[in-house]
Amino acid sequence: MDSLKQCITKETQIDTSSIEVILSSFYTRDLKKGDFFLRAGKLCTQMAFIDTGYLRMFDIVDGKEVTFWIGSSGKFITSLSSFVFQTTNFWNIQAITDCKLHIIDRESHFTLCKQQPKWLEFDNHLLAHSFALLEQKILSQLHTSSQQRFDALFKADPQLFNHVPLQYIASMLGITPETLSRLRKKNAN
Repeated sequence: MDSLKQCITKETQIDTSSIEVILSSFYTRDLKKGDFFLRAGKLCTQMAFIDTGYLRMFDIVDGKEVTFWIGSSGKFITSLSSFVFQTTNFWNIQAITDCKLHIIDRESHFTLCKQQPKWLEFDNHLLAHSFALLEQKILSQLHTSSQQRFDALFKADPQLFNHVPLQYIASMLGITPETLSRLRKKNAN
């Protein structure tokens, strides 16, 4: 769980005993490519830190899969509103590649929030980061071109293009696979 520990300590100054208590609340689970971490219509009772691999968050709209987000190593993934408020989840979360996850259950998460102030501080950082990403995604869809969205994603995570099927990336960018292909060719030249 070294990568999880590094993720937490990068954002929050924390003593050794507190970080050990936090890490002991997580357990490790491997997902094979194609396995689901969460299905739409269920309650989300877990949050995962992605140690290795890629997962996608998607929904099916008019019979088509629409990818909202792709999570990679070093990131957390969950259905936030379902996890926090225990409402029905809207998203499917599926492994794109084989994955190693460190998972915390909802009950353990909220127990840590009460008992470990540094976990609450880190959790607040995660929430703020999640809202910032959502804002960026909305603004990006409204105010940037497909070329700008491609360039920003390629700059932020070039490895994504080596491990994730292009139709998922295109869907997340709000473009067709053909447009993504043209943008990739243009970028290679």
